[in-house]
Amino acid sequence: MASLYLDPDLEPADAGVGARVTLRGEEARHAVGVARTRTGERIAIADGAGFVVRGSVVATAPGELTIEIEETRHDPEPEPRLWLAQALAKGDRDELAVQAATELGVSGIIPWQAERSVSRWEGQKAAKGRDRWAAIVREAAKQSIRSRVPEVLALGVAFPGLVLVLEPTAERALTEVELPETGDVTLVVGPEGGLSTRELALGIPVRLGQEVLRTSTAGPAALAVLNARLARW
Repeated sequence: MASLYLDPDLEPADAGVGARVTLRGEEARHAVGVARTRTGERIAIADGAGFVVRGSVVATAPGELTIEIEETRHDPEPEPRLWLAQALAKGDRDELAVQAATELGVSGIIPWQAERSVSRWEGQKAAKGRDRWAAIVREAAKQSIRSRVPEVLALGVAFPGLVLVLEPTAERALTEVELPETGDVTLVVGPEGGLSTRELALGIPVRLGQEVLRTSTAGPAALAVLNARLARW
């Protein structure tokens, strides 16, 4: 399978079959210096917003790589868009959830400081935390060969669309909820200490099964269920 590199400056108008595209900067340095990509290898370059080109490498240099385009594709945003509102958690459990959610096709990530979150993003730490999650999402998108890089919103934004709050004691199962054909669906995942009564009222409480999942696995598990229900898998 071809490796994927990201170039937000990739212009569809200039990237037709037979054209040559040059990748520069950190992505090219990684491709040439770390991944040791060589002439003749086939790679993909995406703009992160759905447009992707594939082709063979025709030239390499320090910090620069050129391919001749053999195939182009534009992947539309899937409907409905699936969001993960992930509670901040201790250790790297929230980061593991963010990484897995990206691999599973989530459209966006919302950092959420729940009432019982042990980890707290305050002051400059909020911007640094968001940047950290955005970097994790970017790398996970590349690893899973995704042409669209999920958006990471700022801490404290409102949850969009239909809000489903994952709660092990909920009466309704996730498989029983009627899903919209378009718009947004947000999965809300709490921290290790669980959700408060007020937080349970943020949306429709739903359960996955009889087991109680960790905050690092609940969101990805729910995304897998929705992917199957939406016939994406």
